[in-house]
Amino acid sequence: MNDIPRPPVALNQARERTVQTLSEHFAQDNLSVEQLEERLDLCYRATALEELEVLTSDLPMLRPSTELAPAEETTPAVRATVDPASVRETQVAVAIMSGNSRKGTWSPPRHLYAVAVMGGLELDFREARFPPGETQVTVFSLMGGADIIVPPGLPVRSNVVAIMGGFEQVDQAPDNLPPDTPRLKINGFVMMGGVDMSVRLPGESARDAKRRRKEERKLKRAERKRLRG
Repeated sequence: MNDIPRPPVALNQARERTVQTLSEHFAQDNLSVEQLEERLDLCYRATALEELEVLTSDLPMLRPSTELAPAEETTPAVRATVDPASVRETQVAVAIMSGNSRKGTWSPPRHLYAVAVMGGLELDFREARFPPGETQVTVFSLMGGADIIVPPGLPVRSNVVAIMGGFEQVDQAPDNLPPDTPRLKINGFVMMGGVDMSVRLPGESARDAKRRRKEERKLKRAERKRLRG
């Protein structure tokens, strides 16, 4: 019975599981980029299940992870949840030699002015309740910093000028959006300070977000390589 060739479908299924496992180990820092590429190459050249099994036999047990779901399942579109009539037109968030934070479940105004002077601002929009249409944020940072966190699925456009400072930009707004789609527009000016924008899921840390994005990229790369045959 052991001499009977295994059906190709079983080998292909095992190959796909091995690619998934190797990608997860890479996302959890159990493999370097070079090690991942080497093992993926061996994986696609394997002609027996035993050759696939050896590729993961020396790796540690994977940690439970919630951030390894496919991107399309973790990036739902943000929907309007607030009556436009109840939204304030303008509001100011100021951090002068101090800190100021907007996070959790909150409703941003139509135009939020964020000022950081030798202080730090945190604007976390992951659980924010948006009205239909555009919400604007104007940031001014002088020897201060602002940390802006947005959820996947929220259209974002940014235009910030930095002088002797830094700005980490995020643009994820497709063209031709319906006019009532909630979206965020970031404008601002930074001097001797920094504005950092990042995309994270609710409750996700910066480290977990980095690991999730790395995993998604590697899965897509592995899939492209598989399709090329």
